[in-house]
Amino acid sequence: MAVSPSSSARQARQALASRLADLCLDAGLTGAELAERCGWSRSKTSRIKNGRTPPSADDIRAWCRACGAEEQTEDLIASLRTAEGMWVTWRRMERAGLKQAQEARLPLYQRTRRFRSYSSWLVPGVIQTRQYTTAVLRAIQRRRGLVDDVGDAVTARLERQRVLCEGDRRFAFLVEESVVRSGIGGPDVMTEQLRHLVAVASRPNVSLGVVPMRPDRERWPVEGFWIYDTAQVNVELISGYLTITQPGEVAMYADTFAELAGLAVHGAEARALIEDAIERLG
Repeated sequence: MAVSPSSSARQARQALASRLADLCLDAGLTGAELAERCGWSRSKTSRIKNGRTPPSADDIRAWCRACGAEEQTEDLIASLRTAEGMWVTWRRMERAGLKQAQEARLPLYQRTRRFRSYSSWLVPGVIQTRQYTTAVLRAIQRRRGLVDDVGDAVTARLERQRVLCEGDRRFAFLVEESVVRSGIGGPDVMTEQLRHLVAVASRPNVSLGVVPMRPDRERWPVEGFWIYDTAQVNVELISGYLTITQPGEVAMYADTFAELAGLAVHGAEARALIEDAIERLG
């Protein structure tokens, strides 16, 4: 389990360690006795109990067997998988290709009713055109040396865009001005994408804000993130994909989104900025 920059992941790992420690205590075993029954060193037992070393699924099976608590094995392994899923490196997430990574997020989109997205790098995926998505995913595939399933991955990402038209969902998108001024795929792809942004912004369930470039900003650009209702935040970092569920951390991202929205232009001002970018491309 990779070390995560999020306290959500740390707390999930610590909660698992505490449950394992309680099993040992309930069984009346010392750390040395449990280590002997499991056939490993005392130091390994100590590291797992204190949350310094994450256990493997096999470690959990051996631990539960030693404590006479095999009935808790599957539940504890499920907790392990949850903690592991809070921080996933791109290599691990995309090891089976980009299509699977795109499809894995669909259930989250389907159960969310209020979306808030901030991007300082690219146009958010759910409002990308096919050509723009293809350029983005092709660049990722080449940079990371992944299997070439870009065509299927593009289709999977576009499938998620159906949520824009289904149900009573609401969307608030914020992008930095640099996202519309410089992009990917060339002038034709960017022109089509920017025109699509203008069209999407006219939808009654969509708010689009552009944070202008200026020399005296009090809130500087941050990493791109999505807020799903008030339950979860996902952050795309250079090294991996972070899932945040701790209420305090979710609230911090919500506050940051509100601050950035206060700096952004919306409506006619945002449309004028985007149309100026289109004109400069042409």
